[in-house]
Amino acid sequence: MAERPLAGQRILVTRPRHQAAAQASRLAELGADVLQLPLLEIEPLTDRDPAFAEARRHILDLDLYRAVIFVSANAARLGAELIDDYWPQLPVAIDWLAIGATTAATLGEYGIPAYHSPDGYDSEALLGSAPLQRVSGERILIVRGDSGRDMLASELTARGARVDYACLYRRARPEHDPTVLESTIYGQPLSAILITSGESLENLIQLADGSDAATGLRNCLLVVPSRRIADRAAKAGFKRTRLASGPDDRSMIAALLVQHDSEQD
Repeated sequence: MAERPLAGQRILVTRPRHQAAAQASRLAELGADVLQLPLLEIEPLTDRDPAFAEARRHILDLDLYRAVIFVSANAARLGAELIDDYWPQLPVAIDWLAIGATTAATLGEYGIPAYHSPDGYDSEALLGSAPLQRVSGERILIVRGDSGRDMLASELTARGARVDYACLYRRARPEHDPTVLESTIYGQPLSAILITSGESLENLIQLADGSDAATGLRNCLLVVPSRRIADRAAKAGFKRTRLASGPDDRSMIAALLVQHDSEQD
């Protein structure tokens, strides 16, 4: 591999601003011209939000749950901080579960030893793991944002579990000044766009639909972490997608460094 294998490539990083620095820095080290355009904002809920009061009640009752599932690194960070506020020592006999290695690592930073499936980074992979096979009659708490897929809760309920949500943040689409959009996605062709979530893709679709540069955006390579997101991109008219092995920085960047047969034309 060349020392700067991404030299001359314009790569768009779309992670929320507080999560983008490491990815952008590594891409720059590899020679890329890195542009940042957050397509998602994470807004922590506050005491003024009714959903936060409900989440806090569930955290206070944490010892009643057989398992606690964190769906993202943001859920892990905010959830661990709230747990620390009310539980100086973690309650025992709880299965701590995470969707993806990054989420598990975030929990580890707070002293919460969480399991994640080695088979993938999504709800389907976690649902196939041993801790969630015999859950009939058990209470399970899912820590997440105020929107997202309901597959995890639906399947666990079908298996007989009682499932509660602790919603700690909301996802929002950032408002970008037209000059920022011109300098990042409209002014010059991009080599690739890194998309790490379905919500980010939906926000990119809205930008594409509202611009004169829609054709150029839809011809740009999208690097995505799952077949589900790739399929949604194809339905929205994006011509080229490349599957990364996961949404973490290492996997997303690795997908840029090799030509995969999984690229879809």
